[in-house]
Amino acid sequence: MSSAPSPDRVVMRDVIIVGGGCYGTFYAGQLAKARERGKARYRRVIIVDRDSACRARVELGEAPERAFVTREWTVFFREFLGSAEAAAGDYIVPSPHMPHLMFEWVLTRARERWPGRSVEVAPVPGTLDTPYDRTASAPDATRYVSFADWICPTHCIEPAICPAIGSARTWEMGDAVRGLAARLRESGEVIHGPALFVCRHHVFGVGTFAVDAVLEGDALVEGAGKSGAAAAVLVGTISSCHGALNMLRIGAAKAATGGKGRQ
Repeated sequence: MSSAPSPDRVVMRDVIIVGGGCYGTFYAGQLAKARERGKARYRRVIIVDRDSACRARVELGEAPERAFVTREWTVFFREFLGSAEAAAGDYIVPSPHMPHLMFEWVLTRARERWPGRSVEVAPVPGTLDTPYDRTASAPDATRYVSFADWICPTHCIEPAICPAIGSARTWEMGDAVRGLAARLRESGEVIHGPALFVCRHHVFGVGTFAVDAVLEGDALVEGAGKSGAAAAVLVGTISSCHGALNMLRIGAAKAATGGKGRQ
């Protein structure tokens, strides 16, 4: 009989780590330590990397609670998130270099769902008043925002007392993005969301976001475009301090012809 989880132990099902390089190796190691110390319970850690001899596999090796998948990240998530295999309690550990990977999945899903409509990425308008605010050039158009105008400590868990400034953290990126969406609606923009994939540290140094949140974001996009009218959905991958934001714009469905109905 398994013991009941203690209040200070995080319980997860599967944890998918994006990349088996230096970051992925560190994350997998931290999860293993937390498990050994009774601070975390999970079924398995799945490390996804296109290199079958990635660093994590060489240094950590396979184990009953650790598996490796040799595949491109986008291909893996297209199969995993689009299947019944993904379930409540699953978490994704993103690579620091791929902050909008889940938005790419949501975008692909929308284009597959509405092949007869335009589905595009547009710059996110409006102001957030964050010290760092930059928008990448088209076609990516990702808007990168941060409350930090300093170099953050490595593997910072974004605690209530900011270690960089030594005083209380008075900001929360989720509140800022929701405020932006509200202001855009007040200005007359028809904005759905935001759909937010929020990265939290359930194990020290390992930022994760829930698979549930990704699936909910996809459902939000589906609902936004369901009527056939043009729609815009604000999507963000964020932590307490940083964020990568995208605006997904869905064109109106073409008028029905020949009794076939909307596309």
